[in-house]
Amino acid sequence: MENFDILNALILLANFVIVPAISYGSQLAIAALGITIVYAVLRFSNFAHGDLMSFGTMTAILFTWLFQNLGITGGVLPTALIALPFAIIVTALLCLLIDKSVYRFYRKQKSHAVVFMIVSVGVMFILNATVRFIIGPNDRTFFDGEKFLIRALDFKASTGLEEGLTIKSTQLITVIVAIITMLLLFYFLQKTKMGKAMRAYSNNEDLALLSGINPDRVVMITWIIVGALGTIAGVLYGLDKSFKPFTYFQLLLPMFAAAIVGGIGNPIGAVVGGYIIAFSEIMLTYAYKKFFIYLLPEHLEPSGLMQFLSTDYKFAISFIILVIVLIIRPTGVFRGKTI
Repeated sequence: MENFDILNALILLANFVIVPAISYGSQLAIAALGITIVYAVLRFSNFAHGDLMSFGTMTAILFTWLFQNLGITGGVLPTALIALPFAIIVTALLCLLIDKSVYRFYRKQKSHAVVFMIVSVGVMFILNATVRFIIGPNDRTFFDGEKFLIRALDFKASTGLEEGLTIKSTQLITVIVAIITMLLLFYFLQKTKMGKAMRAYSNNEDLALLSGINPDRVVMITWIIVGALGTIAGVLYGLDKSFKPFTYFQLLLPMFAAAIVGGIGNPIGAVVGGYIIAFSEIMLTYAYKKFFIYLLPEHLEPSGLMQFLSTDYKFAISFIILVIVLIIRPTGVFRGKTI
């Protein structure tokens, strides 16, 4: 009986902590990669990244609706995966347009990074208003296809356990797409000529220019990558939860926390930071009462929720971790400012 209780406790933890944290961490990792690449190559903190994700997701939703009206679907997979490449193209073009019409002027003036950061806040508000104007401020659920890979009732019936494991298809899709995206990005940065040029430009701009590297081309490729990463992260998050423009604005804090905790400017750090923030948020806001009921004797069973913080303070956890890291280790887990 005790063994079954331990298994039930582990399934409970997997259901509400481990699986959601891995999925959420993958989404944060891809988003944080976009922030860290802008910081490493273009040398400023892009506060518009959350609303760039929102725009990319909105574009994917519009393409998804178009394909569904045309009778094109993904079958058991979400139609949004078919729409994703088209949304990436549109968002990348938007990034290039914003850079050409806004950021390039300040780059030519060799403005300070703080100026770029303030300008990015202005871009953030414009993108936010644009998305709300086009698709509205309300929740949009655009998932179709098979919703669950493993259902709780089926799991209970097959195992005989009291707790049932549920795994959504969006969670598996998130992890698979995140792994593919990260591998492609790291391969590009480490093995391709343009990737090496971006790294050289990031490490020493003057020396890179003397070596014949075209700075305009580096900037262009950087924004294309950032647009792709933002769209992928936004669509995965929207499929897993739902799409609401303001939610992506709120995600800005955990995304920046992930990038800074891992070491802003370091892609590996951004990935690690994404999972650190995700597990911290979920583990500290989960109520462990039922988990400990399975593990402890009856006379020691907890009466309270056994919850460190309410879910209302989910984003505060990111802020607390961010402050602690900035005080103790400002360069992050990995040394930042390197790509």
